[in-house]
Amino acid sequence: MANIKSAQKRIRTISTKTAQNKMIKSQVKSAVKKVFTAIEEGNKTVAEESLKNAISKINKAATKGIFHKNNAARKVSQLTKMVNSMEQ
Repeated sequence: MANIKSAQKRIRTISTKTAQNKMIKSQVKSAVKKVFTAIEEGNKTVAEESLKNAISKINKAATKGIFHKNNAARKVSQLTKMVNSMEQ
């Protein structure tokens, strides 16, 4: 454990930010999972709706610096490609 007051504060701050980042990553994973389940079920309308939600969450995470912008772009591209290749 740190002895210096500023170091103790940094430890508290970092743990708070880590928890927030973990929460946002979990929300992104859940949103992406909903898209995958809709694709597996073959329900295109649900897949498109959940895709909009997933894209929103991925882009928000990228702007907050949780994901690199290219990583976010790749995730969005792959999900969109999967949904667009579905048959009605």
